[in-house]
Amino acid sequence: MHGKQKLNLFSFTMIVVGLVIGMGIFRSAATSAKDAIDPSVYFTAWLLGGFIALCGALTYAEIGSRYPVTGGYYKIFSYAYHPSIAFAINSIILISNAASLSAVALIGSGYVTRLLPGTWTDIDKALISCAAILIFYLINLRGLRMSSRAQNILMLLKIGLIVVLIGALFFPHDAAEATTAAVTTTATPSMSWIQSLGISLIAVSFTYGGYQQTINFGNEVDRPAKNIPRGIFIGIAIIIVLYLLVNLSYYTIVGFDNMKGEREIAYVVINKTFGKNAADLLSFFLFFGVLAYVNALLMSNPRVMYAMSTEGVLPKAFSRQNPKNEVLTVSLTVFAALCIVILFFAQTFEKILNFTIFLDCFGMVASSATIFVLRKRTKHLDGTGIYKMKFYPVLPLIFMAAYMFVGISITIQTPMIAVIGLSVLAGFMILYFMVRGRNAGPVNTDTLSGAE
Repeated sequence: MHGKQKLNLFSFTMIVVGLVIGMGIFRSAATSAKDAIDPSVYFTAWLLGGFIALCGALTYAEIGSRYPVTGGYYKIFSYAYHPSIAFAINSIILISNAASLSAVALIGSGYVTRLLPGTWTDIDKALISCAAILIFYLINLRGLRMSSRAQNILMLLKIGLIVVLIGALFFPHDAAEATTAAVTTTATPSMSWIQSLGISLIAVSFTYGGYQQTINFGNEVDRPAKNIPRGIFIGIAIIIVLYLLVNLSYYTIVGFDNMKGEREIAYVVINKTFGKNAADLLSFFLFFGVLAYVNALLMSNPRVMYAMSTEGVLPKAFSRQNPKNEVLTVSLTVFAALCIVILFFAQTFEKILNFTIFLDCFGMVASSATIFVLRKRTKHLDGTGIYKMKFYPVLPLIFMAAYMFVGISITIQTPMIAVIGLSVLAGFMILYFMVRGRNAGPVNTDTLSGAE
């Protein structure tokens, strides 16, 4: 970090907010409500999700501060565990990213079909999502890149849409009971409160995701011992307040029972408050935001596959570039194909959500647990100005227990998803030893996991 300007408290706080707030809040609230047996479960899940995010962000910030590396995950896994585990977890993170892209594409297709006449099935929406992925795959093949300015516009767009949804609370609107589009569904009557909370947390976890990227900033924050915990606490607090207010808007305007059947819930809120034209405008802008997200992931993830290939843990074909425009043709094609396969394997947001969060549970628990190894091996860094969390080991243990709880909830609800997830993890560990057996030489962990 010599010669580089470090992040002040405000900049780091805004990074935390930007990492977490995504497109999920425009869809996952309905899924979370569907699995909640009553409003107390629903709002508890959103409060608890924020607290879990706080515990996780503080844990990852210390990991990054103690072991500052670009990209973080592969080298930390290799250092704390074994390269085979690093490869397996890094690979399922890639698959999880592909599943997240597919899930967000489905959110966008759900909103854009509100603008089109006719009745649209889940297969139709999957086809629209597939078309969006293919379009941006072809764009990326031509070597086009999205500028950082466009990404900043996307962030402002998301914040703007959230503010509009919150603002709807203060405008006259139809009574919640008047919603006609919703198909009321209820959680299983025999489900206990704690079971309902666990299942409701699946969608909430998806919406709060992103804070784990604080692992990349632990050594780049000015006065980290003070500014990291403050920035994370303020950032997560802002996110919790925004999410709770949006959910209060959904709950007040749509009604709890009606929320359970509304997939494009933000559309209903705006339609009931500001009219159909405003709701259509929201759908248009939200679909634009989804396309930008799709493009960003199609740009970034093939680079991770390229880095893994150059280190010998993926076949050399993944590092192949187009000589004319330097596009990572094989990596880009494989990642786009993976997204489409997941789309048609699941077809619905809920199934993709369970799959990606189940994979995330492995990554979250394994990565956060490295703090126990790092604390022992980097004791010499204590007192040197690095960030060191308070309430250790309580916070990382709470975080790990929460994701174990979510993973168990997914296993109970959809056991086949759990079997597939475990099979994928085991398959990648076997693949590691097969690939390493054919590629002589040690793995250089200094440049892996998405290095620039």
